[in-house]
Amino acid sequence: MAENILTAIADYAKIRVEEAKKKVSPDEMKSRALAMDCNTGFPFERSLAGDDIGFICECKKASPSKGLIAPDFPYREIAKDYEAAGASCISVLTEPKWFLGKNEYLMEIADAVKIPCIRKDFTVDEYMIYEARTLGAAAVLLICALLDIDTLKRYISICDELGLSALVEAHDEEEIAAAIEAGARIIGVNNRNLKDFTVDVHNSERLRRLVPEHILFVAESGIKTSGDIDVLRKAHVNGALIGETLMRAADKKAVLDGLRGR
Repeated sequence: MAENILTAIADYAKIRVEEAKKKVSPDEMKSRALAMDCNTGFPFERSLAGDDIGFICECKKASPSKGLIAPDFPYREIAKDYEAAGASCISVLTEPKWFLGKNEYLMEIADAVKIPCIRKDFTVDEYMIYEARTLGAAAVLLICALLDIDTLKRYISICDELGLSALVEAHDEEEIAAAIEAGARIIGVNNRNLKDFTVDVHNSERLRRLVPEHILFVAESGIKTSGDIDVLRKAHVNGALIGETLMRAADKKAVLDGLRGR
């Protein structure tokens, strides 16, 4: 995803939020979220705090770098397959233009499985955090490239109030420092270079050394083999987000078992 694509997605997210606010006001969305049980115990974080790498398995129909990935998209069945295969969490794309996601996918998947779901979207307004809670999310994505430190701190605080986890995504040393300063409890590193689409799992290995051990660490993008997982395991990575590799697999359990090295 080139940087100008990231900017374009974020700009479109702002338009989406303004449209959503016309249907449900910010005050109403906030009160709906706060009316839910916010004493969740942060299941997304708990699911990644085990002894071995946890797998965050992604439900996505398309992406900017790969185009249409799953023309046939039985998302509830895919999510149930992931759960049965031993996934720790499920990542659900709700961004509609580039990823062909929908809020309804998250609502229905969160209702269909018992493991926690993260709303994978481009959070540009606190409204989206309250909305995520009402959709059944256990976590949201916050991207350092889109948010300054003060905004990150404020959004993490809102997440805490709602019982949501925040996966704070960084791409380089500077963003890792910002995530730590903002108080992130989970930091995700995208192994995809935003400038040229190349992928290097060693990016996670390198940046893990800059993050204190008590902060959960997730590697994202380009993880395809058990060898990749071994690299991450040795680097004390807590979670691996697997998207395209699983979405294209007919037998998702076999692929997950293979990644685990079974």
